[in-house]
Amino acid sequence: QVSLVESGGGLVQPGGSLRLSCAASTSIFSINVMGWYRQAPGKQRELVATITIGGRTMYADSVKGRFTISRDNAKNTVYLQMNSLKPEDTAVYYCKAQQTLALISWGQGTQVTVSS
Repeated sequence: QVSLVESGGGLVQPGGSLRLSCAASTSIFSINVMGWYRQAPGKQRELVATITIGGRTMYADSVKGRFTISRDNAKNTVYLQMNSLKPEDTAVYYCKAQQTLALISWGQGTQVTVSS
């Protein structure tokens, strides 16, 4: 498995921006799919965005046009740029790495709070 460390969460006003980072302990070239999930209090964890080893991206409808997932292969890091944040974006955000069907790794999560 790969070790994942998220950072960049915090408190931001509605309409503001944050950039989350997920640093991996191995080359992300070895990880087929990386993604960001989020979980709000009392709700199930939901998919936010994914990026494949080939660079193909996918987004949840709720964040399309506002969030961007990207890779920096030299730094073994995946980012989630979040713009035009809304209160409903408030959640703990988790980084996920899938190397094979059976080998999945999760980070510890970083809190994002959108409030005025």
